[in-house]
Amino acid sequence: MTIPLSAPDITEAEIAAVTAVLRTPHLSLGPELGAFEAALAAYHDVPHVVAVSSGTAGLHLALLTLGIGEGDDVILPSFTFIAVANAVLQVRATPVLVEIEPDTLNLDPEAVERAITARTRAVVVVHTFGVPAEMDALEAVARRHGLSIIEDACEAIGAEYGGRRVGTFGSLAVLGFYPNKQMTTGEGGAVLTRDTEHAARLRSLRNQGRRAGGDWLDHAEPGYNSRLSELACALGRVQLGRIGEMLELRRAAAARYQRLLSEAGIDGLELPPLSRPSRVISWFVYVVRLPRGVDRDRIREGLAARGIQSGRYFAPIHLQAAWVKFSGSTVPTFPITESIASRTLALPFFNRIQENEQEQVAEALKAAIRDAE
Repeated sequence: MTIPLSAPDITEAEIAAVTAVLRTPHLSLGPELGAFEAALAAYHDVPHVVAVSSGTAGLHLALLTLGIGEGDDVILPSFTFIAVANAVLQVRATPVLVEIEPDTLNLDPEAVERAITARTRAVVVVHTFGVPAEMDALEAVARRHGLSIIEDACEAIGAEYGGRRVGTFGSLAVLGFYPNKQMTTGEGGAVLTRDTEHAARLRSLRNQGRRAGGDWLDHAEPGYNSRLSELACALGRVQLGRIGEMLELRRAAAARYQRLLSEAGIDGLELPPLSRPSRVISWFVYVVRLPRGVDRDRIREGLAARGIQSGRYFAPIHLQAAWVKFSGSTVPTFPITESIASRTLALPFFNRIQENEQEQVAEALKAAIRDAE
C-alpha cells in the first residue's frame, strides 16, 4: 500500500454541489462565485474577497493592484515556494530574498529591515506551513518605512495571530486552494482586501480588464484570464463549510505524529511544535528536521521503498536554477535557510490520514534513518 504525501478530502456534499452546477447554464461568473466569495469574506471578517484561478494568480494581481512594477523591490523569504518570486518577476519588479527565523521558518523582521532600500515598495509575508508570521514586528517595520504588506496565506487558512485570522493584516492577502491544501477548489485561490478600490481593480484584472457593468467586449485596461469557474467555486463553498472539521482533523493528525515519533526515540530528529505563543497553527504539512549529517535523499528513497511518499519542503529559492539564471553570478548566502532546508522532510499528511498509516510512517522513518547512518 502506498501512503500519499497529501490527499484531498471530498465528500458526497461536494460532489452534489459540483454536479448541480453542471445542470445550469452558468459555468463561469455565476452565482457560485458570489456565494463562495461572500462565505470567504464572512469567515475572515473582511468586506471584499476576489476569487481567482490560483494562489499564484492572486499574488500576481495583488502586486499589480498595488502598482508595483519595474524599478521596485519586493522583500520575501528564500525559504518558500518559488511562485512568490515568480509573481514579483512577472510584474517586472525585483525580488529581494532575506533570511528566516530558525524556529517559525517565517521572515525574520530584523532581516527584512536590513534589506530595505529606497527602492523597496512591499514585503510578502508568507505564513510558512500554516504557522503565522510575527505580524506585530513586521507591521511595525512596514509602517516605519511606508511599505505595503501582502500576506501569502496560501498555506494558512484558519490560522490566527493574536486572536485575528491571518489574511486580515496586510494591504492585500492571498489564499490558495490547490489539492494539497487544507481545503481545495482543485485549482484556485482568492485575494482578501478591506479596500473597495483594490477589490474593483482585482475584479477587473482577473477578467481581461473589464469593469463592472460594462459590455463584454469593452476593456478598461489590460487584464488577464484569472477567473475561477463555477465548478471550482461550488466545490470551495462546500469545503469552506467544513473548514472547522477539517482543521481539527489535521490538528489531531499532527498530535498523533508528535506522540508516535516521540515514542520512536529517533536521535536527533526535530519535531515541529504543536503550539506557539499568541498563534493558532493551521496544519498545512507536517515537516520534521532530520538528524544532522543524515542524507535526506537516502531517507526519501528508504521511505519510497516502503510505499511512503515524502517531500523536501522547501528548496531555497536562491539555490534554484531559475533564480541563479536571474541573479547572474551573485548568489546570496543564507546560512539559516540553507541549514534548515537541507534537513526538512514533509511526511504524509492529510485530513483523513489514519493512525495505522501514521504508525507505518513512524516505523519506516526510524528504519530509513537507521539504514542511512
